[in-house]
Amino acid sequence: MNIFRSLIGKVWQDPNAAEVVKIESGQLYLVRPGNVRSSRECIFNEAIATIRRVPSHEHNFQLVITRVYEDGDQELLEDEDETDEEKVFLISEELEFRPGPGETLQEASFVWRDLDGDVDELYEFLMTEETNEPTRAFFETCMYRAMYERKYRTSADNVRDSELEQFFWKPPALKGGKGKLAGKKALVTQKDVDSAPTAAGNYSITEQTTVLTPKKTTAKAKTAAQSADWSILAKEQAYIFVWDLDVDGFTSLHDELLDAKIVERTSGDYNYWLVATSDAGDLIMHKIASDMNPRWSPKTHSLTWNHNVESTYGSWAFQFTSKEAYDSFKAAFARASWETLHRTSWTKIKADEQAYVMSSTTEDVEMHDAEDEREDEEEVLSELDPEEEPSEDEDSEAEDTSPLPTLSGERNSRLTIGYKGDRSYVVRGNNIGVFSHSGDNQVKYFATIAKIATTKGKEFKPREVMLHDQDSKMILMNPADPHSLYNMDIERGKVVEEWKIHDDITVNHMAPENKFAQTTREQTLVGASHNALFRIDPRISGSKMVDSQYKQYVSKNEFSGVATTASGKLAVASAKGDIRLFDSIGKNAKTALPPLGDPIIGVDVTASGRWIVATTKSYLLLIDTLIGEGRYAGSLGFDRSFPANAKPMPRRLTLRAEHVAYMNHDVSFSPARFNQGEGQEENAIVTSTGKYVIAWDFKKVKKGQLDKYEIKKYEDNVVQDNFKFGDDKEIIVALENNVLAINKKNLKRPTRTSLAPMTALKSRSSIVHSPY
Repeated sequence: MNIFRSLIGKVWQDPNAAEVVKIESGQLYLVRPGNVRSSRECIFNEAIATIRRVPSHEHNFQLVITRVYEDGDQELLEDEDETDEEKVFLISEELEFRPGPGETLQEASFVWRDLDGDVDELYEFLMTEETNEPTRAFFETCMYRAMYERKYRTSADNVRDSELEQFFWKPPALKGGKGKLAGKKALVTQKDVDSAPTAAGNYSITEQTTVLTPKKTTAKAKTAAQSADWSILAKEQAYIFVWDLDVDGFTSLHDELLDAKIVERTSGDYNYWLVATSDAGDLIMHKIASDMNPRWSPKTHSLTWNHNVESTYGSWAFQFTSKEAYDSFKAAFARASWETLHRTSWTKIKADEQAYVMSSTTEDVEMHDAEDEREDEEEVLSELDPEEEPSEDEDSEAEDTSPLPTLSGERNSRLTIGYKGDRSYVVRGNNIGVFSHSGDNQVKYFATIAKIATTKGKEFKPREVMLHDQDSKMILMNPADPHSLYNMDIERGKVVEEWKIHDDITVNHMAPENKFAQTTREQTLVGASHNALFRIDPRISGSKMVDSQYKQYVSKNEFSGVATTASGKLAVASAKGDIRLFDSIGKNAKTALPPLGDPIIGVDVTASGRWIVATTKSYLLLIDTLIGEGRYAGSLGFDRSFPANAKPMPRRLTLRAEHVAYMNHDVSFSPARFNQGEGQEENAIVTSTGKYVIAWDFKKVKKGQLDKYEIKKYEDNVVQDNFKFGDDKEIIVALENNVLAINKKNLKRPTRTSLAPMTALKSRSSIVHSPY
């Protein structure tokens, strides 16, 4: 490498030189070892590779692969990054950069890990014949020097060749290392990427790797949690980080190990705080609550969470020194969270219920029916057929709701999707806007059903609406009359019947008799009050509740949602957080799943009944109802009770803490829904929060990849969204003042710019030193 010493000196010592070295011609591939069908996929057919400085951060460099467009180029891969033109990788050891296997210059390539992909996925930059050997070798040397500067935070001007050899990649079987940090995994934003150790405690995390950017605490914090008024539930050693918008990653808040603690007032009022204590005092003291959005990463032994400081949402992280410390702290945190919500002692619930609550914090666990990965990849290949031209209307959105009457202070409040008539209906005050689906990812205003009123002419604003009888009717709830439902003839745009349910029983929620009943002439439907479940039959005289199909609980269960399977089995959720599964109405629940504590605001179930998604304010709860062991193994929880020692393991679907920090508002999910259609397998979950539509890939979720979601931001708040019936691609979105459609493919992987425009990102340095 000495032959490049003088050349390197010229480019390396010039801080104003943004680009260090460039390879002018090559191709970029994504490599999936072990996959026969698509082991090597071309991403950029013509590309340039550049090593670029990060101007704002000394000793940091990027590997940038820039696409070169030529006439006739076609998109070979749907891009999910911030631009279509380039891919950027922060240069560090974690990339595992090395020369490719080519034996001749014509086959020469560089290979590095895809830190956003599976553990064995690689990128390969294949150089063309125009690249000569000195350029290739010079590029490789500069990569190692960039790694050196990043690791040691010092210039590589005088580094010896022998000192760069530590960055030469070695196959895993040959890797070794001694010392207390050997084999340690560094925190990587919840993407759970294995990381090499750096100087003790001096980590900073970006989406791809650690960033060595130590931050000093300047003021000695008050040590409230160390006083006699507090008791310690848990204390473990950890490093602490805070998300820094300036570096787009977590940075060290304190250089050394400190005490991560969970503390409670000795009065036993079930109020707990998350505390980080150093020799100087308490660095942070955050009250434990659901809106902390906690996420646990077993691969990195880390906890990340959000906290609101002066109306600004920041993100923090603990990284524990061992698996034992991580497990102990997680168990204590689960207990503290549960007691905070329930205001009672953890010891008062049964062991199997404790296990159920604890299991909801486990991530990265593949679920039982996760499909073979190759099948998924073949499906992706078919969707990314290079012969297929992208639709011109793919990004187009719908017309606004301006034809609706202008109502002072009124906004869209409810959305329901048609099953047979290819229509969507949006409630706005006491009006309902009707929108047609044009078939090209657009919805168009069709008509307004104005001035909704009872049969006696008294106007009202529907609280809930549900299509019925092959979309010929719409059932309405009137907040002023909770003992009745109102039947509106959609063609006439008029309420034609009042269905009195019962003098003493209210209808708080309703659902179709079965998941696809609305596509048929089925007349009955399901109703629920705060503590009763019953069938409604509008054909019977007098009160419409069927007395023989009625189940009431003595306690105040606070039912908050009902969903039915294709065969008419029922999942009933409550504001207390529990979920009951029934095989039919009028009988006791076959399964009662204990509450985690957060109120459930919506529930949906797959057609088969295998999966349930329940929505709370800050997370979605996914439950597999398959009984995995015991006498009734293979049955569903709708038909049999789970054994006490084999309850399902609920999974929380949450947003990553750093994404919430970019959004800068608390998470408040709308009721999540599976895509649905007769004979169609559910493969996505859609919800919204604030201005964002969010969709999870259900296949990936079943593999334990709980953070594989995509996002679309709008300028207005999203009221509700759902898939078009029978379509797993088109999502209908109701904003407060607009209605539109979007193809799921146009949702993007969450990034800094997709979540918050750069111009909207302001300095939030105040959160770093705000312990309370």
